[in-house]
Amino acid sequence: MRAPLFLRALRPLALLAALGAGAAHAVNIRVLVASAPQLTVRTPLTNAALPGTTAQPAGATEWVIGVRGRNLTVGGQDSGSDALYLPPAANSTLEIAGRTYRGGVQLRAVNGGVQAVNVVDMEAYLRGVVPAEMPASWPQEALKAQAVIARTYAASRVNPNAPYDVCATEQCQVYGGVAREANNSDAAINATAGQVVSYAGRAAKTFFSSDSGGFTASSAEVWGEALPYLVAKADPASQGPKSQWSMSVPYPRVAEVAARYGVRVGRVTGVQVTRASASGRPQELTLTGTSGTARLAGADAGGFVRSLGAYSTRVTFTPGADALLVAGAGSGHGVGLSQYGASGLAQQAWTHLQILGFYYPGASISALLGVAGKGPLLADTVPLNDAARLQAFTARHAPAPLTAVTPTLHLAGL
Repeated sequence: MRAPLFLRALRPLALLAALGAGAAHAVNIRVLVASAPQLTVRTPLTNAALPGTTAQPAGATEWVIGVRGRNLTVGGQDSGSDALYLPPAANSTLEIAGRTYRGGVQLRAVNGGVQAVNVVDMEAYLRGVVPAEMPASWPQEALKAQAVIARTYAASRVNPNAPYDVCATEQCQVYGGVAREANNSDAAINATAGQVVSYAGRAAKTFFSSDSGGFTASSAEVWGEALPYLVAKADPASQGPKSQWSMSVPYPRVAEVAARYGVRVGRVTGVQVTRASASGRPQELTLTGTSGTARLAGADAGGFVRSLGAYSTRVTFTPGADALLVAGAGSGHGVGLSQYGASGLAQQAWTHLQILGFYYPGASISALLGVAGKGPLLADTVPLNDAARLQAFTARHAPAPLTAVTPTLHLAGL
């Protein structure tokens, strides 16, 4: 059986050309959204709705995609190919494995199962990312900063030679599709369209975490990679529910975790930070027990703290009668932007560019023109610490009226 007219065998070279084509900001990204022995795809599901309007139900066709041998099946019939592509219909969405997305879907037979990759315009993709990573009710300038770093991360991951660019989970950045979209975050994405953080002409590594605990960490102390724009610095605006916390860990549990790191000191009686980084995070720990002492340093020190169940590694320890008392500050690794810090600065009337300049000192803001083999194509780069030029940058990149986003892909033979 030949696949339906709108579901044709994927032609890789044509797809790669399509992914790199388009005007400024017209960058497509491929997101792995589902992988299972069998998947259901429904299209078109609804007409795309603009903020403030209601989507009108449209007819939906359901296709069950499976695998037989090396080929995909459509409704139980052999498609004749191991890869199929369903292009986007104008102003419509589609449903993949029960979740609604904009754009199209690329289907592949992989290891006896079906892999579904949502092929979607970058700006439409961000509509399902930003409110999944930061509450849409938060200040607009904080949402704008989150939109820019999410776009930067995604653009840096586009790789035509890979089966997909990013995943939809925390392992990459959370992407919830249409269900996660919200008017406030849509406005922030539109207001920053095409903006990315850069350094030395390339997309920056825009790491972020929930709460720095009042002091950001450097990339060197956390991962051993020193980047000049990811440094340790005081972050007093970062105030969240985990800015100060405490927990107790029974000593048998401490000993169990220590054993994973090759430390055996008998019954553990205490843990002490014997060397800390500039941000107050442990670089060396000394564990004391009934049969001696041992040290953990570097990445092992941080790994040990996280394995205890701590929200962050910015901690101090106090020995208790039956348990180790842990007092900490913040949540997450602490490198780069603190989301609660961004919210705090926005509440102090900081703009998103000022927020980005604070968390990525020495970096720049650039306009994303597209993606080539060597990574994002950037233009109009302005240092984030140059207030006068940033004002002009903002004027040049004033947002266009918010409209429905539908990616345009031109695939030969489809």
